Amino acid sequence: MHTNDYFKYKKRVVVKIGSSSLQHPRTGDMNYNKIEKLVRELCDIRNRGIDVCLVSSGAIAVGRKALGLAERPKDNATKQACAAVGQARLMMIYQKLFAEYNQMTAQVLLTKNTMFRPTSRENAHNTLVRLLALGTIPVINENDTVSTYEMQFGDNDTLSALVASLVDADLVIMLSDIDGLYTDDPRENPDAKLIEVAEEVDGHIDRMAKGTTGSDVGTGGMATKLTAAKIATTSGADMLIVNGQDVGILHEIMEGDFRGTLFKAQKNTEFDIQSFLEKH
Repeated sequence: MHTNDYFKYKKRVVVKIGSSSLQHPRTGDMNYNKIEKLVRELCDIRNRGIDVCLVSSGAIAVGRKALGLAERPKDNATKQACAAVGQARLMMIYQKLFAEYNQMTAQVLLTKNTMFRPTSRENAHNTLVRLLALGTIPVINENDTVSTYEMQFGDNDTLSALVASLVDADLVIMLSDIDGLYTDDPRENPDAKLIEVAEEVDGHIDRMAKGTTGSDVGTGGMATKLTAAKIATTSGADMLIVNGQDVGILHEIMEGDFRGTLFKAQKNTEFDIQSFLEKH
């Protein structure tokens, strides 16, 4: 995809990385080389004069590994225990790596109530905008330790779009395990074609989504990414789904030469996010 200088003039970017992207698939241990490169890429975007928020999954997965649990826990109490252990470990890694590039970072944990209660939402907005104004890169996750709602953010896919609406971002970058949205599942159909640009998220696009994921680490499939695309684009942000196997794709995006799917912003001030999520 060649987009020339389109992305380098963005002012505020939300980057989302999933649990499976942070770990070695065979062992489940942290992929430090990849995390370090991700941090370097984010710092470079920040050095371009662009505000950056990182929405990072991984707390439950990191905690699960630290506690010696072989499989992803199924009950909420164990998930929350894993999150309590893992979030601290994950943030410690991010703090250390960001500090190597002289970049201040901050931890922000959000829940469903934070997003939907007007006062809490306003407080979160004010905090995040001030953190960005102070030059930090907020690292954002769902507060799994206290959040017990049936509606989960779907491996933070939806959360990243909600964050974009919260901070008035103009670009969301989803680092996925696939190149973008295809006409069919490319793992099963070799004739599946990559959709490079989606002008709007309509029924035709929805039907292409598969509610599956190729990993037992994460929880987000293409369906949750399209839900996120709907929220992000109607909030006024473009959204990209790209393959995050090599996080160096972030500077390729800024330079306008990369492979992925672009969902174009279609700002709609009458779009009700809460009602939309209740239906999805």
